[in-house]
Amino acid sequence: MERFSKAALLMTLAVTVAILSACNSQSGGAGASSNGESPAPPAEAGGKDEPATAIADYVFGEDQTFRSNEPVTYSMMYSDHEGYPYKEDWRLWSAIQEKSNVTFDLSITARTEYENQKSLLVNSGDAPYIIPKTYDESAFVASGQIVPVSDWVQYMPNYMKAVKAWGMEEDLKAKLKEDGKYYVLPGMWEANGGGYSYIIRKDVFEAAGIDVEAEQANWTYESFAEAMKKVKEFTGAPYVFSDQFKGESTLNIAAVQYGVTGGWGLSNGLTFDHEKQQFIFADASEDFKAYLTYFNRLLADGVMDPESFTQEDEVANAKFFKGDTFVMNGNYQLLSNYKSKMQAPEAELYMITPPGGPKGKLQVETSRLENGIMISRNALDDLGEEGFIQMLRFVDWLWYSNEGQTLSLWGVEGETYTVDAEGNIVLNQDIYYNGLNEGATKQLNADFGFAGGVFAYGGTSKLKMSKMSEGEKDYVNRILTTREPRKLQPPIMATPEETEQMNLIKTPLMDYVKTMTLKFITGQESLDNWGQYTAQAEANGSARYADMANDIFQKTKSLLGD
Repeated sequence: MERFSKAALLMTLAVTVAILSACNSQSGGAGASSNGESPAPPAEAGGKDEPATAIADYVFGEDQTFRSNEPVTYSMMYSDHEGYPYKEDWRLWSAIQEKSNVTFDLSITARTEYENQKSLLVNSGDAPYIIPKTYDESAFVASGQIVPVSDWVQYMPNYMKAVKAWGMEEDLKAKLKEDGKYYVLPGMWEANGGGYSYIIRKDVFEAAGIDVEAEQANWTYESFAEAMKKVKEFTGAPYVFSDQFKGESTLNIAAVQYGVTGGWGLSNGLTFDHEKQQFIFADASEDFKAYLTYFNRLLADGVMDPESFTQEDEVANAKFFKGDTFVMNGNYQLLSNYKSKMQAPEAELYMITPPGGPKGKLQVETSRLENGIMISRNALDDLGEEGFIQMLRFVDWLWYSNEGQTLSLWGVEGETYTVDAEGNIVLNQDIYYNGLNEGATKQLNADFGFAGGVFAYGGTSKLKMSKMSEGEKDYVNRILTTREPRKLQPPIMATPEETEQMNLIKTPLMDYVKTMTLKFITGQESLDNWGQYTAQAEANGSARYADMANDIFQKTKSLLGD
């Protein structure tokens, strides 16, 4: 078998993406060791009904079950969610072990402390081998403690299959760093999802004379505001809209339709003009002024509760559950959970399609990437290349094969679910999950460990739809059929030194933008003083920041391909 040098393995993403298709056809084969010592040659992969390909002391391959001949344990961080706290005897653990002969040595951390603990372990050099549930890996790259995993994806046949079959190359470019590599294995969905929007009291809106199902697909933020005014007039309520998440989700999804950034998506204030091929600091533009003016007017008209930006989630929820308010931001899983908490028996909850705005009726969710998995340098150092590749084969099976993804989400066929004649997954009637089987005595995540955030993300459209109620399927379909997809924004592939320089500008600049955003919305600062705001934003480095981003983009765009 042909041997590869170390340099040949350490390729840029551009080369990696190019070989994904080429490698896919031989994904059942063995990768050569980069130190020149090849693993034992594999048997040829057989047909559909033939045994899985064997290599050394484990079985792997595209659409094959990973199986180690000897028991093996991998260390892993685990984010412990308070809604379904860790249990040692969850069926999840034994199901993974039965299939793969793999167990975990878990570093268990409360969800609320997970990011802090992750930073501590990585920066100290004590990180477990597998670090899942990573939303932003940028802070860990310079430490050298995280493997540039794009150098190794050729050893992950299920991952490569998804990239090729679903055309994920453009999505993956968003993860590139200045060396042309990426350092996290993202969860990948065949199609983008529904995300967050507005949960409304449909029964109240209709009583106010609004035909929600007929009108909501065409709503812009302006027409949505008019609908809420009608509800206010009809109900006489002090406020129609009292938000949770301190308004962060609402500001995020509305920003898309105004061509700016805000809330959870505030980031660095930059948007990318695809026609001009340049970054623009959008959060001091006339578009940003229009965005702030909209929310300022919601508060001035008594439509939106000013406490939306300061109250805890439980307070916003209580107002909604009691029927004091009729609109709140959320996602469909929250909607499903809220149904049983509404105090008015006639309450009918409905999630509207995110309204459009000055930039059009756009899909909020564009990337099909989820949070992902970092691989610690300790894994490579401790296991050696052959053992490291074996671990990657396991990760590839559990997180990226349809079998592994189905196991993580739904559990064990015949125990937690069955498959009907059309091939659809049917959750057992005595188990509740995501609005399915409401009132059931058991919960898929809390009692069995499946459908948790550490494992269950990514997969085919069929798998994604399998966990949706009919209402959520309708919601996603409304988005896909009435909202325009957006182009992905390219990454800023800065060096560590450039990143440090940009952060010195970004941190005080965006702190200022965030502070002034709330002041303008709540009326603490008059929008008549807009000129002073833009001048101060520039004094804080907004133009310099955009110039640096554009210089880096011009310097590195060749790594992005077309």
